Amino acid sequence: MFIDPLCPECWALEPILKKLQIEYGRYFSIKHILSGRLADLNISKKKNFENIAQVWEKTASRSGMSCDGSLWLENPVDSPYTVSIALKAAELQGRRAGLRFLRRIQEGLFLEKLNVSKLEVLKDCARSLGLDVEEFMYDIHSESAAKAFQCDLKITSEMDVQEIPTLVFFNENVEDEGIKITGSYPYEVYVQILEEMLSEKPIQSPPPPLETFLKFFKFVASKEIAVVYNMSISQIEKEMKKLLLKQVVEQIPAKYGTFWRYIEQ
Repeated sequence: MFIDPLCPECWALEPILKKLQIEYGRYFSIKHILSGRLADLNISKKKNFENIAQVWEKTASRSGMSCDGSLWLENPVDSPYTVSIALKAAELQGRRAGLRFLRRIQEGLFLEKLNVSKLEVLKDCARSLGLDVEEFMYDIHSESAAKAFQCDLKITSEMDVQEIPTLVFFNENVEDEGIKITGSYPYEVYVQILEEMLSEKPIQSPPPPLETFLKFFKFVASKEIAVVYNMSISQIEKEMKKLLLKQVVEQIPAKYGTFWRYIEQ
């Protein structure tokens, strides 16, 4: 999956990715490649910020995954490159650490309006996830992280990825061509591609009990829960209100929709 941590479309794809992983996760693994598409944002133009803000607002209202465009007018990200390098630094502490760090950055950016290109903010994100902060700060300035990012950029250009998000599906047969999907599509499209790649009908796993899901992901949007459980937002909010009363979750209002944080028992 070719992504950029600052891209609202990649954030909007989160509900679908969660559903895919829950229902068919045993048939595939996802490797994230940073495309650097936004690293060359023409950061100095105020007009550009206004455009980005509008794109964010549109994406949020269409996808149900909140992103607050006013960040670009109040506290714009001035060094997208730093964000990508920080992600690579987190990945040096393991794949899972990298994935959790990506999600944390997206939450900070789209919901909390944090300037995630500031080293202090990145350090706080790493600390909140229990990463080794000293090692992380050292790695941000290391050749390893820079090289890892360069390697991602090379793959992006070799695969001729022009837009993000882009997903490229490969099967075990190295000789076979991959299937490249640019942009976001309905869930069924991804399932269909999986079937084509596997040349058999994959068996769908049911989603776990809601509390198990929340405990695992810790912080999720109503939209993400709705997509995974095939329910409407209003049905989800009803279920979540019950868990709120039981003090299983706390409610985090966002500019669009609602997020829920699991309370560790």
